Amino acid sequence: MHKKIKELLVSGGNGCGKGDEGAWAPRITDIEAFDLVQEAINAVSDDLMIEIRMGIDVAASELWKDGVYRYSDAERSTEDQVAYMAELVDRYELAYVEDPIVEEDFEGFSALTDQVGDGCLVCGDDLYVTNVERIEMGIEARSTNCVLIKPNQIGTLSDTFEAIRMAHSCGMETVMSHRSGETTDETIAHLATAFECIYIKTGVVGGERIAKLNELVRIEEMIQ
Repeated sequence: MHKKIKELLVSGGNGCGKGDEGAWAPRITDIEAFDLVQEAINAVSDDLMIEIRMGIDVAASELWKDGVYRYSDAERSTEDQVAYMAELVDRYELAYVEDPIVEEDFEGFSALTDQVGDGCLVCGDDLYVTNVERIEMGIEARSTNCVLIKPNQIGTLSDTFEAIRMAHSCGMETVMSHRSGETTDETIAHLATAFECIYIKTGVVGGERIAKLNELVRIEEMIQ
C-alpha cells in the first residue's frame, strides 16, 4: 500500500515528503487523499486477493479551537463534525475512526457511534488515555465501541490489563497501539495476541514498526 500510494502520487505530479512516522505527506486536500488511498486499496487488494479497508486517526482535539473544529477549508460545529465523520465512514467504508471528536466530548462521540452502527469501530485514544476511570465514563455515555490501548501510557501491565478487561466486559473492542518515537521492542505484538485485541496499530514503515509485524508472524507460526 505504501509503495502504491507513492506511485499514484508521483504519477499525479505530487511530491512525496514524509511525516514523522514515515507516511507520505503531499500537499493535497483531505478528499484527494481519501480518494487516492481508496484507489491504492482497490489496486492492491485485487492484486493480492486480500481484503483491505481504510481507517483514520482524526486527532480531533488538535482541530478544536474556540468551540468549533477548524480545518484549512472549513469550520465545523460539533453537529457538523459528527455528520462529516459519518459521511466519510459511509463514503469510504471506513473500518476504524480514532478520536473523531474532541477528547472531553463523550456525548459527541456517542452521537457518532450511534450513527455509524456496527460497521465501523469508533475508537477513543485521547478520550480514554488507557485509563479505567475514563473508560467507565465512556461506557456510561455509550461513547464508543472501541478503546485504544497504550501500555506505556498508563505505565504498568496490570493497569493495561484492567483497561482491557473493563472494555471487553462491556462489549467494546480494543486496539493495541504503538507510540510515536518507537523502538524495535516487539512487546505489544505479544500483548495484542494475549489480550485478544481486534487490531494492532504499529505503523508499517521503518524497522521499529516492522519489528512488531515480524513478531506477529513468529507468534502465528508458533501457535499454529
